[in-house]
Amino acid sequence: MIRFEDVSVTYDGAPEPTVRGIRLHVPEGELMLLAGPSGVGKSTLLGAVSGLVPHFTGGTLAGRVTVAGRDTRTHKPRELADVVGTVGQDPLAHFVTDTVEDELAYGMESLGLPAPVMRRRVEETLDLLGLADLRDRPIATLSGGQQQRVAIGSVLTPHPRVLVLDEPTSALDPAAAEEVLSVLQRLVHDLGTTVLMAEHRLERVIQYADQVALLPAAGEPLRVGEPAAIMAESPVFPPVVGLGRLAGWDPLPLTVRNARRAAGPLRDRLSTLPPHQALPPNQAPSPHPTSPLDQAPPPNQAPPPHQAPPPHQAPPAIEERGPGRSPVAEAVRLGVRRGRVEALRHVDLTVTPGEIIALMGRNGAGKSTLLSTLVGLVKPTTGTARVGGADPHKATPRELIRKVGLVPQEPRDLLCADTVAAECAAADKDADAAPGTCRALLSDLLPGIADGTHPRDLSEGQRLTLALAIVLTAAPPLLLLDEPTRGLDYAAKARLVAVLRNLSAAGHAIVMATHDVELAAELTHRVAILADGEVVADGPTPDIVTSSPSFAPQVAKILAPQRWLTVSQVEKALA
Repeated sequence: MIRFEDVSVTYDGAPEPTVRGIRLHVPEGELMLLAGPSGVGKSTLLGAVSGLVPHFTGGTLAGRVTVAGRDTRTHKPRELADVVGTVGQDPLAHFVTDTVEDELAYGMESLGLPAPVMRRRVEETLDLLGLADLRDRPIATLSGGQQQRVAIGSVLTPHPRVLVLDEPTSALDPAAAEEVLSVLQRLVHDLGTTVLMAEHRLERVIQYADQVALLPAAGEPLRVGEPAAIMAESPVFPPVVGLGRLAGWDPLPLTVRNARRAAGPLRDRLSTLPPHQALPPNQAPSPHPTSPLDQAPPPNQAPPPHQAPPPHQAPPAIEERGPGRSPVAEAVRLGVRRGRVEALRHVDLTVTPGEIIALMGRNGAGKSTLLSTLVGLVKPTTGTARVGGADPHKATPRELIRKVGLVPQEPRDLLCADTVAAECAAADKDADAAPGTCRALLSDLLPGIADGTHPRDLSEGQRLTLALAIVLTAAPPLLLLDEPTRGLDYAAKARLVAVLRNLSAAGHAIVMATHDVELAAELTHRVAILADGEVVADGPTPDIVTSSPSFAPQVAKILAPQRWLTVSQVEKALA
């Protein structure tokens, strides 16, 4: 169905091809997963299938890409629209109408399908993706995850023969991601749809793939094969594979169910450990000891404690953190109404210095609204929000930058310059930081981004990393992150974890809205779960995630009832 014949793509001004010499065949009715570290060209290959590369992006495509026999060099995207449905990393760039139902119908209208057919398919898709309650909602009022589901639904309704998906579950909560992937699996198995997908969260998708294509780093060959065979040698792999490699399981399991079947001896071995070893601190030194992130704690705060609280223990009470260490932020009976929607109600949350808190819950639960309220973008309807002793909604931007920083789901909202260097220079100026501070932070988080690169030419993960570096330049006592690992591969996520641990150890408080259960297990002290705008659970990370099937990490599911959360915990204990 899809063929890449010695394909290379070189973008204008690039010193070398983004992908080189790719030979690949995706058979009809199969789901192929593109895997590999950030920057190896996964999005470029997906764009070549839909015709966006090079017709829309520019550059030079050498070799040949055919979809259902059509050469994408001679067929523009509109001439492939009846065959290929595409969802990119940024759902907002995908929408052309204002409401959910109109967006689901638009693609079919463009193809001239009869009205009864369109009506039936819209209803089917609303049910498949859990969007029925949102059918009349303006797309602009939806959460990022809800927008992602609408974008996927809009390409499903025309019933294309090929689906091209770039990070389709990146903004979805675990339950919604499972629903979407189950829908894709049914399309593949029952209708013979061909799916080509790139996804960094392999723990979600690897079990659905028929084949995995591991894109090579420079000078290495493309590897294609069964998922288990590729994962055995891949530099990127999910926790279930990491645990299988550590334990020496053969065959290597790809699902929690198969891993549990093999995990009996490992559970027996771990059960003999003394209780104090069951949850090791799991701290990691910074990979960059001279990083600006290792500087003194933020201004106007007392000296940091000698040791940040272990990520998998309950955070100490405020009085245990030393005299005068008042909360960094507080929400008391906080309520927010946005139009007809009661986004938050009766929310109580206290954030103390050094804490790392994960806000979790289904899409639309109010996580992003809570972050926006703490940074002053949204005015409370009831109750109060205080950050650094001030009302964030009434504080000036100059005052707020010293108290709190937000990295939003859409990092481009923070980017306005023409080059990475200009963005970093502006961040240094706004924060009154030493020249080069932001650039050094960016290099710590994600090495290899050139100064002259335009922010719009960065990948979604690279833009997110640049936005994070800009916010960190001011070293705010409270850092708010909205889906911080969206678009990041495992290596970039590990660097982010190290950076955030350093910030926590220096006394910074961090609150992140995330659907990444593996990140929450690896990093956070507390988890607060929101549902319909209310906090329904708030406590130490192990207590919360192990009591919830939806939010438990893979290792916790495999080794239950023992309370292990991450592969690194198990590795340290066995060592």
